[in-house]
Amino acid sequence: MSTLHLFGVRHHGPGSARSLRQNLEILEPDLILVEGPPDAAGVIEQVINPDMQPPVAILIYAPEQPQQAVYYPFAVFSPEWQALDYGLQQQIPVQWMDLPQTHQLALRQQLDQQFEAPPEADSDARDDLSPESSLPEIRHDPLFWLAQAAGYNDSEHWWERMVEQRAETTVLFPAIAEAMTALRLEVEQDHPPDLNNNRDYREALREAYMRQTIRKAQKAGYEKIAIVCGAWHTPALAEPFPPAKQDTAILKGLPKLKVTATWIPWTYERLAERSGYGAGIASPGWYHHLWTASDQPAVRWLTHVARLLRQADMDASSASVIEAVRLANSLAALRDCPTPGLPELNEAARTVLCFGNELPLRLIHERLIISDRMGQVPNDTPMVPLQVDLQRWQKKLRLKPEVTPKDLALDLRKPNDLLRSHLLHRLNSLGIPWGRTTYSRGKGTFKEAWTLEWQPEFEIALIKAGQWGNTIETATTAYACDLAENAANLPALTELLDKVLLADLPEVITKLMTRLQAEAAVASDVVHLMSALSPLAQILRYRDVRQTDMEVVAHVVDGLVTRICIGLPETCASLDDEAAAMMDKQIMQTHSAINLLQNQGHQQIWWMVLKQLVNRDSLHGLLGGRCCRLLLDGGQFEPSRAAQQLGLALSLATEPTQAAAWIEGFLKGSGLLLLHDQEIWQVLDQWVCKLAPDTFVTLLPLLRRTFSTFPAAERRQMGERVIQGRVGAGLQGWGSEELDCDRAEMVLPLVAQLLGMSVPNS
Repeated sequence: MSTLHLFGVRHHGPGSARSLRQNLEILEPDLILVEGPPDAAGVIEQVINPDMQPPVAILIYAPEQPQQAVYYPFAVFSPEWQALDYGLQQQIPVQWMDLPQTHQLALRQQLDQQFEAPPEADSDARDDLSPESSLPEIRHDPLFWLAQAAGYNDSEHWWERMVEQRAETTVLFPAIAEAMTALRLEVEQDHPPDLNNNRDYREALREAYMRQTIRKAQKAGYEKIAIVCGAWHTPALAEPFPPAKQDTAILKGLPKLKVTATWIPWTYERLAERSGYGAGIASPGWYHHLWTASDQPAVRWLTHVARLLRQADMDASSASVIEAVRLANSLAALRDCPTPGLPELNEAARTVLCFGNELPLRLIHERLIISDRMGQVPNDTPMVPLQVDLQRWQKKLRLKPEVTPKDLALDLRKPNDLLRSHLLHRLNSLGIPWGRTTYSRGKGTFKEAWTLEWQPEFEIALIKAGQWGNTIETATTAYACDLAENAANLPALTELLDKVLLADLPEVITKLMTRLQAEAAVASDVVHLMSALSPLAQILRYRDVRQTDMEVVAHVVDGLVTRICIGLPETCASLDDEAAAMMDKQIMQTHSAINLLQNQGHQQIWWMVLKQLVNRDSLHGLLGGRCCRLLLDGGQFEPSRAAQQLGLALSLATEPTQAAAWIEGFLKGSGLLLLHDQEIWQVLDQWVCKLAPDTFVTLLPLLRRTFSTFPAAERRQMGERVIQGRVGAGLQGWGSEELDCDRAEMVLPLVAQLLGMSVPNS
């Protein structure tokens, strides 16, 4: 007679995995049934391949509908992984027993249309014991009741203390089964399963299929059957079972969808709950440490922390590590914990190794607690859909991947070249820089030049990008949507919009513009508004060749220009030298953007605000000179008006340092104005001549900094004018020099030749 041995686990937990492995070694079962997709039976042997290094994930997808896909991630500390590894190493039959994805993927569309419940996440095919993913709408985190009774504020820390850090394992799984039975009984009395609900119906199908799998194993004659499943399912899989006819009836007539399974590398970042993975854990790197360093985990962990801090050029001595370990042990004893957990170790590290500073803890969290570990799959692993889709596009667009650099010139007016551009920009967005944009010799915005160079590591990048989608378009769309949702500020959104337009992602454009409008409407930082304007101006001016709708962008630009002009005067008030220099760059950038837009309304309001700034007494000299120069170059000021403003700025009422800053802003970038405008030269010359010796010595470095930006030829002409004591504009003022006729006659033949005239006879 067969006996069932239930092992209720958390899907990713080192304590559960270690306890399970020990119990399996003691039990020596005839068959191991693991909660997982039977569709992946063909790739299960890869688990013991020497080249297989977790974290990895099973990817199951529909070849004809690649957007229909699901991932099953595994870490080395996942109990299911250890069950598979033990069974295959001991040559014990191992089978998946969950409802096949051939049914689940087919059901998803039907259920989403039939019921009001939201669809399941594509990236998670598992229910988890954690509160975030275990039937949250109905069960309301049943483990929290146990955690609260034990004096914990959340079930996460309770489960880690009671299970993941547990040393004794003989009574662990019977205790878990007993607790889950009591919890499910209590929960289902208050909230009976509703088969008209998407989630409840799916859970009922899964548990019915698992019971059917167990019945088949019993009929096959297996005596000791080990069942590894999520802890919540243990009561439903314990004997006595409901009638087989009941399970057969609920499973009858399920739709099917042809699916394929493969392995792909995974990362601990994607295993973390912050990534959105339904069965995610808070600290995958810490769990990996608990699995690999079961002896003295606190000492080894703080040693890793000290090594990381030293790599970041921070002090972390061996003595400090010893003190941190002592503090962590003391905290654990005060909290009645058998060993220090992650909270105690973090507090000890912050106090002793980080000297109370929170900033190094961020580094520890990213590099150690989460970890950047990435898995590896064997070379003979079947390709993922994203690779297949890229090969399809390469064939369609006649873009053969080559390891040697190849130049490619695109004419965006041609449909095939436009599609090529979209593909290359999408790959760049996914972190696959197969093509790099280069300078195009041709004129016109419809020209685009690339250098193509395929690298072997792009295959790995494609597999990693597969977590965002199964086609180039869907993956880029999902990734861009994620960037849009997490963009820090308005300039980041506008920069992303430029990339999205280049990649032709209409779904993202709609979401991005909604977010952009919302951010622009509430943004109060004028500097951010000015930074956001330039990319949008580029889009409006040069993206028409890509046949994109610019109406929404134009609406946002109108609002940005108006808000910049309204808020700029107050933003420019009372700036120090450093802030004024930064604002000078922003004003120049905004000025260029408004000129690029070629909108009369925008230009008029911009000229008005520049005139307002010039007349403000509290304005920093650098900005005052810059605004005056822009107005002069734009034809809004006559040279005489500019000379008048210069005279006011250089009057005795103005501090000499502010006067020097005004000159820098007025002349910065070009000295031709001094050479060609007599009045401005005269005002500046008189101001310099009237400076007191001590003041001149003080201002000389500031003036020299300004004049050093002029080309050498301009500086030489200015020096010659000063030496000769001449005041003139252009060639005027130099005509009184005595003409050397002999030297002039020497150039007459060359001048005649340039003009196409006959050379006069001497």
